Amino acid sequence: MMLATEAMRRAVNAPEMLDAIAKATGGLSVSILDPPVETLLGAVMGSRSGLGGVPGGALFLDLGGGSVQMTWVDTSTQGYEIEAARAGGSLPYGAAKLMRVLQENPEHVRAAETANLRDGFRSLYAELCSKFPALQAIKAANETGEEVLVDVYMCGGGFRGYGSMLMHDDPISPYPISSSNTYAVRGSRFKETTRMLHMNQSYDGKIFGLSKRRRQQFPAIVTVVEAFIEAVPYLGWVTFCGGSNRQGALMMKLPQEIRESNPLDVLANVRDGEKEVFEAILGKLSESLPSDFAHARLPTIFNTGAGMLFIREIWNRHGHDADSNTAFAVHDAVSRDTDCPGLTHLVRALLGLGVAARWGGNLGPLDAQLHKGLQGILDDRGVDSSFWAQYIGAVASVLATIFPVMPKQAGQVIDAISFESRVEHREGKKDKVSLKIGLASEVARRINKEDLIDHVNSAAKVNAKPTKTISTQIVIQS
Repeated sequence: MMLATEAMRRAVNAPEMLDAIAKATGGLSVSILDPPVETLLGAVMGSRSGLGGVPGGALFLDLGGGSVQMTWVDTSTQGYEIEAARAGGSLPYGAAKLMRVLQENPEHVRAAETANLRDGFRSLYAELCSKFPALQAIKAANETGEEVLVDVYMCGGGFRGYGSMLMHDDPISPYPISSSNTYAVRGSRFKETTRMLHMNQSYDGKIFGLSKRRRQQFPAIVTVVEAFIEAVPYLGWVTFCGGSNRQGALMMKLPQEIRESNPLDVLANVRDGEKEVFEAILGKLSESLPSDFAHARLPTIFNTGAGMLFIREIWNRHGHDADSNTAFAVHDAVSRDTDCPGLTHLVRALLGLGVAARWGGNLGPLDAQLHKGLQGILDDRGVDSSFWAQYIGAVASVLATIFPVMPKQAGQVIDAISFESRVEHREGKKDKVSLKIGLASEVARRINKEDLIDHVNSAAKVNAKPTKTISTQIVIQS
């Protein structure tokens, strides 16, 4: 299957090119995509191919060589992909095409084309707002002075190039994950176009993820980004996606129930006979969080869909020492299952810190630097995010102490242990998480309670500077 987009749509010699391709390839046909189909395969499903889902909605954009597409996607609605493709729009300002305009024309032509691009984005955004009430509500709130941010997902070589430049300049240095696929930045950083343009002009070395051709096109990419920002200034998180029309076309070949399933659950490979046990363990991990925990504000294994995958890791690698397993956890998090949908930078950081804390070993200098980078990814989302990821890992280590082998029945988990916690706010000191662990009497008899308490209390301090302290108490349940 061969797909063609804007350049072939506008080429005056398109029929001759199609004939030449067919002759050179023994009859291979080329599908020239209409703009709505390109939006479907690129901006929508191309981006979607690397994600677990986007409930609540976000803007999706695709910047290729000849055009840029934008639409609104809410994966929680039935038939979202077709609705998004029909509602979206395409502008004939791709990175390669716009760069030629900027290089080969006088100032008044460049200014006119840039103005057309900006007008086009404003019109596209207004049209999307008229079709999607959720997006219109965001726009209306900002017009009345309320700050409500819209998240954005971007794919296509042009936008990925901009993401690679942002990642090269990330405050987390060195950034722990090499691929820009699912790399995300706050809107405030995304808007630093002047800084990115200067970086492209002044940095002589190789920038990972940016080819020589892409760096030559970078002024055009920035022009598109600035036009988008002018149309939509209230940006939340901007995520760069690795998909393209090819991945989008392959996604559309999948049955809907597979396409819309949680890919992290598939990766966890929970068999039918294990589901009740996994759900019981997930329930205990969730039970260990304070009742007023800010689930909506901070990322966790629960609200990212990574819970089952995390549980699968708790009992892996028995027989290796804690230090080796801790180092393995952070390296595995950044390198495993390349380009797996849903295994975003954020999820990788949650898994890396959580599994490392489950083992509680010490890290050498290089591994500690990697661990610190994963902390940075989480703490950019909220100041306590890395602490809670490690806290969940410490609770997982309690379960692994009680059950050296993964339990076979959910009732074993439910009857053996309970958790209760609360956060104490202390003036002039770090907040304290008071964790009460209830153990069944037969369980309490066969473990070293003092060692268990020490391990949990120190879990957030190993390899990190915690924002909170943990105080653990064990009570015996009758």
